[in-house]
Amino acid sequence: MLKSVHKIGAMHLLPIKLLTNRVLCRVFYFSNGLKLSKQYFLRFFAVFGLVLLVAACANQPSLVLETANGDFTFEVELADTAESRAQGLMFRQELAEDKGMLFDFKEEREVAFWMRNTFIPLDMIFIAADGTIMNIYENARPQDETAIPSLFPVRFVLEIPGGRSAEIGLKAGDKMVHPLVSGQ
Repeated sequence: MLKSVHKIGAMHLLPIKLLTNRVLCRVFYFSNGLKLSKQYFLRFFAVFGLVLLVAACANQPSLVLETANGDFTFEVELADTAESRAQGLMFRQELAEDKGMLFDFKEEREVAFWMRNTFIPLDMIFIAADGTIMNIYENARPQDETAIPSLFPVRFVLEIPGGRSAEIGLKAGDKMVHPLVSGQ
C-alpha cells in the first residue's frame, strides 16, 4: 500500500492510496500526525503559492508623478544594482501605460542611457534626489544606440511608455513621490 516517502522541509510526506466509497483517493499522512486528503493538500499549496506571489508583488512599490493635470500612479520595477540597471527594459515587447522602471543610482550624478536591444519607445524622466523632475526625453527610439544624457546630476531615471509623459502633462519641475526619495 505504501508507494513512496517524500521529504518536504523537516516533514515526511507519506502518500497512501485508499479505497473509500468505491473511489480511489489519496490521503497524505505527515510525520507529525497530520492527515490531509489530496483535495485539501492541493488547496493548501495553491493558497501558499498565492501568498508567495502577493509577497513578491509587494516588493514592487508604486510611485506618483505630481503634475499640473493631477497625480498619476505608476507601478514600477526597481533597478538598483549594476546588473538590473544594465538590463533595464531590454527585450520587452510591451509596457502597460501605468507601468515603468525606476533606476536608482544611490547618489546624484550625470548619467546617460541608450536604447540598444529595447523594442518599445520609452520616455526617460531624469529625477533629482528630492524627487524634482529635472529633464524629460520623450519617445526614445527603439534600438537606437545614441546616448541620451541627463543634462543634470540626477539620482533617479524613470522609464515609462513612450508619449505617456506628454499625455499626463509632465514637465520639468514637477515632482515624483516614492519611498526612496529623500525627505519624503
